[in-house]
Amino acid sequence: MSVRTMTGAEMIVKALVDQGVEAVFGYPGGAVLPIYDEIFKQNRLRHFLVRQEGGAVHAAEGYARSTGKVGVVLVTSGPGATNAVTGLTDALMDSIPIVCLTGQVPTHLIGNDAFQEADTTGITRPCTKHNYLIRSPRDVASTIHEAFYVARSGRPGPVVVDIPKDVQFAAGVYRPPEEVKHKSYKPRTRPEPQAVEETVALIEAAKRPVVYVGGGVINSGPAASRALRRLVEATGFPCTQTLMGLGAFPASHPQSIGMLGMHGLYEANLAMHGADLIIAVGARFDDRVTGLLSGFAPNAKKVHIDIDPSSINKNVIVDVPVVADAGKAVEAIRRRWSARGGRTNYRAVEKWWREIAKWRKRDCLKYEHDDKVIKPQYALERLQAKIAGRDDVYVTTEVGQHQMWAAQFLRFERPHHWMTSGGLGTMGYGLPAAIGVQVAHPDALVIDVAGEASILMNIQELSTASQYRLPVKLFILNNQWMGMVRQWQELLHGERYSESYTDSLPDFVRLAEAFGWTGLRAERPEEMDDVIDAMIAADGPVIADVQVAQMENCFPMIPSGKAHNEMILGGMEDPEAEIDAEGMVLV
Repeated sequence: MSVRTMTGAEMIVKALVDQGVEAVFGYPGGAVLPIYDEIFKQNRLRHFLVRQEGGAVHAAEGYARSTGKVGVVLVTSGPGATNAVTGLTDALMDSIPIVCLTGQVPTHLIGNDAFQEADTTGITRPCTKHNYLIRSPRDVASTIHEAFYVARSGRPGPVVVDIPKDVQFAAGVYRPPEEVKHKSYKPRTRPEPQAVEETVALIEAAKRPVVYVGGGVINSGPAASRALRRLVEATGFPCTQTLMGLGAFPASHPQSIGMLGMHGLYEANLAMHGADLIIAVGARFDDRVTGLLSGFAPNAKKVHIDIDPSSINKNVIVDVPVVADAGKAVEAIRRRWSARGGRTNYRAVEKWWREIAKWRKRDCLKYEHDDKVIKPQYALERLQAKIAGRDDVYVTTEVGQHQMWAAQFLRFERPHHWMTSGGLGTMGYGLPAAIGVQVAHPDALVIDVAGEASILMNIQELSTASQYRLPVKLFILNNQWMGMVRQWQELLHGERYSESYTDSLPDFVRLAEAFGWTGLRAERPEEMDDVIDAMIAADGPVIADVQVAQMENCFPMIPSGKAHNEMILGGMEDPEAEIDAEGMVLV
């Protein structure tokens, strides 16, 4: 192969192309102009100009989460890099593979407080999986290739590559991806045989098992979801999913007991509380799932399958740690269990299912209908009815009550169709994430379920969708409050509503029109179907402003500091509500 000499900026673009990158989300500035000049000269990479760098990272997250590919961001030095920090932290918390290229002042000015200088590697060290500061053109290509490897391997996450401007101008020799091998970072993907044997023995003996599935199954790829389904069906065990794990196991499957956690389903939470075996697959036992740690699954043996060894025993001490890729581990367990005869404690598991069936009858998502006011639950029920059966629907959310209602009422049958901010809970995530999803799937129906407060966090990205003719649909549940904040203030702070009412909201229909979108509004229940139909049928981007009941609360809810069997259900006002001996809420 002939040696190719090029500038640092040329090498950056060449490396991105060789990594299979098709879309870059970014915002230009002085410290990255050489890179933008190279982008201008070629047609392989398509650049999407956002309106703020935070939106670029969220868009790249949506792109990555909906495709399984690495999302790419390009921003300038100083405020360009610091504006990206929230998105990088969001991606780190939710294990989203991102490579973020940041410009930097020339190397001889680093540390001199030069114009638009920031210590990008220092600032982003705590909120990235890894970061680099390139100081020589000979390291440009190899560092970018390595960044992609680190971002996508093991537990995925964001990687920052900080590139001084003089390095972008300097000449060097380009190295293709196949010449770059990481010397030390080699995540374990296959499980230890002993861990597999111990897990199989627990499966055979379990009387009240639960398979607990997180976003790691989705990150592992489609084969992991298929392997998970085979194991769950073969064993006959119930399966619950985290907020990030929705779609890893089909929502309509009879063995799915729905989402668990703070706003999870009654039957899922009580099953976790009463289990004698929990098999956690690609989940990290975060506090929104476990509730009170001392009261979490007190009688259960715990198996934890995770590719990140630092996640094992971090929050919950487990009996069998399985450090491996989720899909490979699940398949290895299923095969070994099958080879040993495929035995379970069938009668005990059947009895366990009868108990779960009793909890399901409680219908924990039941709410009181209103003929005059749109309940947010009703709005999402009608949206689900309109999109049911379609394979081309992708849903993003902002953060708050609407996010939890969307998780409860929308049903996901396959991975990569649900994008939300789980770990960091970033308001303003949904709109730019939807833009990234729409870029990845131009012919798909992409819907951002939003709240009127959260959508204003990155409302400027309406302009991005207009510029690139991206037909994103915003489905705003507008209750004029920061809904989740108000709910906590009502239930836990004596109804002292401190700064949670949003006064002076824009007219979202007119705002849509100002940005070249279509604006729709629903104010009464009988208008919902027509508004949803019009939203879906529109060729371009749409804002549907759905005026919903202002004081509706999102239930079930595990109050902070409570265990899984201490849920507040719909219609209950008292967070100290008593729980009977069987875990049933005393209404």
